[in-house]
Amino acid sequence: MKISRLTPWAAGLAAAALFAIPATASAGQEDAAAPQAAAGTLDAYYAGAEGKTGAALKTALHDIIKNQSKVSYDGVWNALKATDQDPANPNNVILLYSGRSQSKSTNGGGANDWNREHVWAKSHGDFGTATGPGTDLHHLRPEDVTVNSTRGNKDFDKGGSPVGEAPGSLTDADSFEPRDAVKGDVARMLLYMAVRYDGGDGFADLEMNDKVNNGSAPAMGRISLLKQWSQQDPPDAFEQRRNQVIFDSYQHNRNPFIDHPEWVASIW
Repeated sequence: MKISRLTPWAAGLAAAALFAIPATASAGQEDAAAPQAAAGTLDAYYAGAEGKTGAALKTALHDIIKNQSKVSYDGVWNALKATDQDPANPNNVILLYSGRSQSKSTNGGGANDWNREHVWAKSHGDFGTATGPGTDLHHLRPEDVTVNSTRGNKDFDKGGSPVGEAPGSLTDADSFEPRDAVKGDVARMLLYMAVRYDGGDGFADLEMNDKVNNGSAPAMGRISLLKQWSQQDPPDAFEQRRNQVIFDSYQHNRNPFIDHPEWVASIW
């Protein structure tokens, strides 16, 4: 079955039975036996990137993944309840930095609620919650309200003090380090954003750099460390299933660095 990259949402529905990925691992749990999408269907989706490297590969991937449906910011709530569902408890979601399994119904703004964390901080490029980068499920994750506030709009780096309610995560004045089990997830979400949003659709051109304190610049760092994290924490079953749910049911585009983590080094 061939998937047209020009209309991935229609083809994805037809192909769902071929490579639907069950929720068989908890968030951030590395699983060498994690289910993969059928090679032929992924080859068809990424046909435009075949044989390319470097800047040409980045451009080709942008042209593929920019074909997407968009979710409203209110719609993100229900979408996250599906994309980040706890495979051990369908009534719960897994919080990204905290690793905690929490009731889907406790979303909101209270101290122990979960809310919508923009992994690419929305102030980095000043896109806010606009439909597009501000609502892109490939970088929005459920997180404890207090932990989300602690992370704020900091870039990613190593070191700092322990983060309450997020065991294994650290923070200091200008950076945030997520727990080991999701370091690669964070890296691949940021790299997706840098490829998907290139300034051609009315939003800022998002780019990676090797700095912290990027402020409102449309940049996130540090790329040298994020590349290491992507290698150290490869995609697991939870991350692969999440990518598939977004493709099948919501945006109908994919995060290429979950499907092909080797492309990280090829571009950066």
